[in-house]
Amino acid sequence: MNSQTKPLVISVPEPRTLDLIFTPAQKQKLFDSYEVVETTPDRFALLGDAVLARAVYIIGQPPISDQTLAKLASLRCVLNVESNLINNMPYETLFQRGIHVVTTGAVFAEPVAELGLGLALDLFRGITEADIAFQQGRERWGGDGNASARLLSGADIGIVGFGDLGRALNRLLTGFRAQIKVYDPWLPPSVLVENNVTPASLDAVLTQSDLVFVVAAVTSENQGFLDAGCFARMRRGAALILLSRADVVDFAALIDAVESGHIVAASDVFPQEPLAADHKLRQLKGFLRSAHRAGALDIAFKRMGDMVLEDMSLMDRGLPPMRCKRAERETVSRMRSRPVDKN
Repeated sequence: MNSQTKPLVISVPEPRTLDLIFTPAQKQKLFDSYEVVETTPDRFALLGDAVLARAVYIIGQPPISDQTLAKLASLRCVLNVESNLINNMPYETLFQRGIHVVTTGAVFAEPVAELGLGLALDLFRGITEADIAFQQGRERWGGDGNASARLLSGADIGIVGFGDLGRALNRLLTGFRAQIKVYDPWLPPSVLVENNVTPASLDAVLTQSDLVFVVAAVTSENQGFLDAGCFARMRRGAALILLSRADVVDFAALIDAVESGHIVAASDVFPQEPLAADHKLRQLKGFLRSAHRAGALDIAFKRMGDMVLEDMSLMDRGLPPMRCKRAERETVSRMRSRPVDKN
């Protein structure tokens, strides 16, 4: 098969790379099956009209203007391997033309959920704190070291958001016999019931939980919606774990709530990354920190490659993509996630 008979793929996966998301065998399959034109986001619109006209797939999330989209006469799908949907292309026109926009973000659900479970166990049992005390020769043995320890088993747990990550967390928590309440205004109650969780208001999740996982995507409607009033309504001593995006939380208010001793917290995401070297959060007692590393496992990135190749194979045969998650016309323009800065 010569290059002129292969479907043309424009590869612009920043901040990812093809070597990050494809194994050598996967990458070879990509280049064997497709004509691949590699470029960067700032050079994408400058590709020749002939290349743009023949492009069937775009791997990445480059900015696409109305003028550039008009040149993409053969485009079937934008495969977003950055995974955050940002408002940098005319989604409504894409949908009107029947062009799929899909994201590989589901690959991160399981690894992020596992780290979230680890943070929960750490907050409840003081694992990191006890290890540091041991290193410093001030450990407390037996029951003396468990003054604030609690069981996760049988706890009242709340989850804010129930997309791929919320569902992955729910699966992991099954063995803990927890009572799980979920707040997600984008889902009908029956979907939650089918997943063996209790639909609840945000107030119920906050006021009736020993532990709250925040896994909601940031949208135009919920930026900073978890504020000082929300943290004040939580049970004293309850834990809050932030795993999705920092912008859903009023971070200054969260720091105040932890500093006051009202709640404890953990986060894998922060308003500025990296945090300033002298940021008070670095030394805040009762706050467990993770440097935006929950999903960044090589196995997750390589699963992206599998998903991309499988969905392109389906679309080559006139079938819809099935592995990646499709952006929805009604919600994609509401997303406000910032693109990641690094792998």
